[in-house]
Amino acid sequence: MKRGDLYRVAKPSARDPRKFRVFVVVSRPVLIESNFSTLICAPVYSVHHGLSTQVPVGVREGLKHDSSIHCDELVSLPKSALTNYVGTLSPEKMEVLNEALRIALDIPGSGS
Repeated sequence: MKRGDLYRVAKPSARDPRKFRVFVVVSRPVLIESNFSTLICAPVYSVHHGLSTQVPVGVREGLKHDSSIHCDELVSLPKSALTNYVGTLSPEKMEVLNEALRIALDIPGSGS
């Protein structure tokens, strides 16, 4: 398991109307490798509104159709729920994800 991996999670919350939702792991490697039981993840939705906090993903990342990682909706999920591996983000897509997370969390860029 590593940062940028996508997993299909069964019924991640009572509020989610879907039986399954794909999430991408966004926690830092030291947390992923630790004994801590949860990881920070971003959900993947089939809708894309064009926000700077949404990262387009699709078949290249292991999904069945075009979707979007929503960085404004980060959640903590148990590592034990992350067992159904879907795919992983390319280094270029990870750069886009990092920028979307920076914007979502209002963290100034290196040039700011």
